[in-house]
Amino acid sequence: MSQDTTDQSFEDLERKYDPDLTFRAAGPVLAVVITAALVAMSLYHYYASGFGLIRELVHRGIHLSFVLGLVFVLFSFIKSTSSQPAPSAWWRPSGVHLWDIVLAAMAVFAAMYLPLLPAEAVASRVGAPAPIDVFMGTVLLVLVLEAARRSVGPTLPLIALIFVGYAVFGRYAPGALQHPGASWTGLINHLYMTNQGVYGIAIGVVAKYVFLFVLFGVLATRIGLGQLFIDLASVIAGRYAGGPAKVAIFSSAMLGTISGSSIANTVTTGSLTIPAMKKVGYPPHFAGAVEATASTGGQITPPIMGAAAFIMVEFLEIPYREVLLAAMFPAMLHYFGIFVMVHLEAKRLGLRGLTRDELPKALIVMKQHWLSVIPLGILVYLIISGKTPDFAAVWGITACVVVGILNPHNRMGIKDLIESLATGAKYSLAVGAAAAAVGIIVGVVTLTGTGFRLSFVVTQAASDLGGFISSGWLAEYVTQNGLTLFFTLLFTAVACIIMGAGIPTTATYIILVSIAAPALALLGVQPLVAHFFVFYYGVLADITPPVALAAYAGAGIAGANPFKTGNTAFRLGIAKALVPFVFVYSPALLLVTPEFTWYDLTVTLAGAMCGIGLLGVAFSGYMLAGLNRLERYWTAFAAMFFVAPGLQTMAIGGVLMLPVVVRQVMARKNQQLMMQDA
Repeated sequence: MSQDTTDQSFEDLERKYDPDLTFRAAGPVLAVVITAALVAMSLYHYYASGFGLIRELVHRGIHLSFVLGLVFVLFSFIKSTSSQPAPSAWWRPSGVHLWDIVLAAMAVFAAMYLPLLPAEAVASRVGAPAPIDVFMGTVLLVLVLEAARRSVGPTLPLIALIFVGYAVFGRYAPGALQHPGASWTGLINHLYMTNQGVYGIAIGVVAKYVFLFVLFGVLATRIGLGQLFIDLASVIAGRYAGGPAKVAIFSSAMLGTISGSSIANTVTTGSLTIPAMKKVGYPPHFAGAVEATASTGGQITPPIMGAAAFIMVEFLEIPYREVLLAAMFPAMLHYFGIFVMVHLEAKRLGLRGLTRDELPKALIVMKQHWLSVIPLGILVYLIISGKTPDFAAVWGITACVVVGILNPHNRMGIKDLIESLATGAKYSLAVGAAAAAVGIIVGVVTLTGTGFRLSFVVTQAASDLGGFISSGWLAEYVTQNGLTLFFTLLFTAVACIIMGAGIPTTATYIILVSIAAPALALLGVQPLVAHFFVFYYGVLADITPPVALAAYAGAGIAGANPFKTGNTAFRLGIAKALVPFVFVYSPALLLVTPEFTWYDLTVTLAGAMCGIGLLGVAFSGYMLAGLNRLERYWTAFAAMFFVAPGLQTMAIGGVLMLPVVVRQVMARKNQQLMMQDA
């Protein structure tokens, strides 16, 4: 596939469309120091996970000190996408404000103060912190919130501040949310001195797992694995109708195995696929939406999913391979839904595939890039064999370096290795700052019992609404308990989408799972199912207007209207909105649930595929021929019966679809006769 797009590099596009990567430029002297710090960060994590025996609190503190120190240097007080350093002055050395360097030094000191104390001293002061502990904890909280504001935007720190206010002034809260309130000393003790706050599970997972997988993704892309996926996708799907769009789906699905970022995936493959889609006749907004929707699958596609997947491992205390198995079929359904709509759109518009000259040669592709598959194979094998994710990532990284040295087509020199190590560290800064800020929110939840309080409020509202509806003529068809579960899921889904519009997926997942998981547990939903439900809807926010960052990145590359692209992306990703409801009502889709049976999986999967396919028909307005408006609404209605698990509901859906199918067959025959006569 030819790259007849812009002259911008992937890095420039990512900086333009991903707010987490809006690094400011520094002068040459400070740039060397920053690069050295970034490389040191990568090397430290590689050593700590592969060979070191470092106390948990110390490891988290070192990671946090790297994150905060580098955020204050690399992210401006006011965000800018300029690649030019600001003029130097006595107060602005090498393009970075002097006070930012001071804040970076303060953050490093505050982050390392507690971890460097003897373990016995920390244990003796938990519950009765010294004045210096309260002071250092206060400084760290303020700097964490500012670092999160700079790197991921104001929404997350604002939410954290609201939770802090709630912790202190809880006695003024209404109804079930009221609690006695915590003193500032008690709050700092919980958020700073224990492992329930800033040094909690969120920052621990990022330090232990996420950083290594981000680094692996950068190195794997550098040695040619990303290009291999794009070329293979072109070979597999490029020649069929609307080929470039199908290439976008397959390449994003494969690239999603090494990338946990929706926007990075959109930029990497979209700079190639979006111009090709426009060239064969897809409208610009549709081209941008296809790439964005396919790219959001990266966070739900094994073996390297988003950071939330690793946090799920820690929350649920289950092996990572179980999370990967659970994610397999839902991810497949996501891509299946996009493929159906892309194919029908191509048929409706009469679009061509790529010509033989436009397609890469399979043998040449494999000859040039086959070595790059080895690190991914090692990573997957180690995870499946039961090794810990960090152990697998360390050996995957090692394999990337070895392959990079040996592969003549994508040889990696010392300079390339240094750049990759620095880039991997850069890409982890925003998620690290967000994890620290989320630690504040989670700490307040555990201190005040907010999760169970909000769970009670949500389930009570859902129960009241379900009772009102089931008290009428629908009482013969639905139960109050069933409606309570449905409305609780609906409220949770809406909350995920709204919150995900302003904060990263990982933060959305951690915050809402603390609230939603207890609520769903009260209604009998298994923990793994509840966590996956929140996870999927958090990811959906990347393509849900009004703030759909992946869709806006696709729109920018396509030169399309962002809002129109976002609406189209949400329509294309409708499977991701339906699948969570499917696996709540039929957990067999997640494979690792206790009541799994092959029969339930087969029925659920077949019904979901039929329902998602029919929704694609309804949205596209095309099956074998064009559908009128009534037929489209009727098809969408019938699709819901297929999505609902069970052979009886599927049979009802089939009966409902029969007249539409008959009319489509007749319309298709008429078209063929007209073409023969012509």
